[in-house]
Amino acid sequence: MSRKKNGLADNLAVPSEARVIALGIEGSANKVGVGIVRYDKGEYDILANPRKTFVTPPGEGFRPRETADHHRREVVPLVRAALAEANLGPSEISCICYTRGPGMGAPLRTCAVVARTLAQLWEVPLVAVNHCVGHIEMGRVVTKVSDPVVLYVSGGNTQVIAYAEGRYRIFGETIDIAVGNCLDRFARVIGLSNDPSPGYNIEQLAKGGKKFLELPQRFRTDSVDVIWRRRRRQQS
Repeated sequence: MSRKKNGLADNLAVPSEARVIALGIEGSANKVGVGIVRYDKGEYDILANPRKTFVTPPGEGFRPRETADHHRREVVPLVRAALAEANLGPSEISCICYTRGPGMGAPLRTCAVVARTLAQLWEVPLVAVNHCVGHIEMGRVVTKVSDPVVLYVSGGNTQVIAYAEGRYRIFGETIDIAVGNCLDRFARVIGLSNDPSPGYNIEQLAKGGKKFLELPQRFRTDSVDVIWRRRRRQQS
C-alpha cells in the first residue's frame, strides 16, 4: 500500500490489501477494554469498544492484585459484548491482539492469558502490542501524518519520541515522575475519585479556578529530559 493511496507513512504497518478484523484486549492499568477494528481497502472502522474501569474509593489508588481480579471478572463478558456489538462470530476474527506492556504486571498477565486462550480456541494469530506504540500508531492513522515527532504523555510515560532507523526511539523523557502519575497522586491527596479518571476530575475543578500560575521556563541543557520536582520547588 503506497503513501499516495492512503496518505499514511511508508513505515506505518498495515496489512497490505487484505481485509482484517482484529480483536484487541487492553488491561495495562485500572481500565480493561476489548476493541474490534476492521481494516478494509485502506480504511479503518471501530466496530466495538466496550470497557470497564476498576473504581476505588476517593483518596485510594488501585493495587495490582485487586485490579487483576477486576479484569478477570470483566474481560470475558467484554469479549462477548464486543462480538455482539460488532455483530460478528469468532470465525470472522482474523487475529487477537493484546497489550504486552508497559503497565501493571498482574493485570497485564490476566489479559494476556485470555488473549492466548482465545487465539488457540479460534485458531488465529496472536499479536503482542506495546501499548505506547499503539497510542502513537492510532494517532498516525487518524491524522495521516508521515513522520511526526511525538510528545507522548500518558499515565506512566512522559516522553519525546520519533521514528528512526526502523523503530521508535526515545529522545527525551521525565527522569522523576510521569505527568499522569503526578495527576493521579495529586487526586489521591485531595480525595478525588478516579471515576472516570483522576485527570478528568482535576480538569473539571480547574475550570472554576481564578488564580493562574505561570510555569518557569525550562532550564537550558543539551537534552530534552525533564525534572518535574524542580519545577514544583520553584512554585513553592
